[in-house]
Amino acid sequence: MGFFSEFKEFAVKGNVVDLAVGVIIGGAFGKIVDSVVNDLIMPVVGKAVGGLDFSSYYIALSGQDPTLPLVEAKKLGAVFAYGNFLTVALNFLILAFIIFLMIRQINRLKREAPAPAPAPAATPEDIVLLREIRDSLKK
Repeated sequence: MGFFSEFKEFAVKGNVVDLAVGVIIGGAFGKIVDSVVNDLIMPVVGKAVGGLDFSSYYIALSGQDPTLPLVEAKKLGAVFAYGNFLTVALNFLILAFIIFLMIRQINRLKREAPAPAPAPAATPEDIVLLREIRDSLKK
């Protein structure tokens, strides 16, 4: 079997296609969650902690003026940009929680639909006749 035919066989398997679809949808879903965190949640959190852009919080490590914007402070030396890290961590927590809810719902749907118990197999006719003969002999 040639290399390309083997690759073709691998690439068209159902699992590979399902994985590709999952990665594409996951990337799009990640962008939605990113937007929710950056555009909806973090402005509220920023307002609660002082009205600043939360992602621009940092600690200057090279003696920069702490009032400088993060971009300018990075140009002047090392900074400990904890605000951006907290934004990304919150983004991860929200994404993980949403995925947890989705998996929980899928598992619940799987549990709610139990397979019906199979009906007992009909007794073969010869067994029925033998039972009738046995019962007649007992009488």
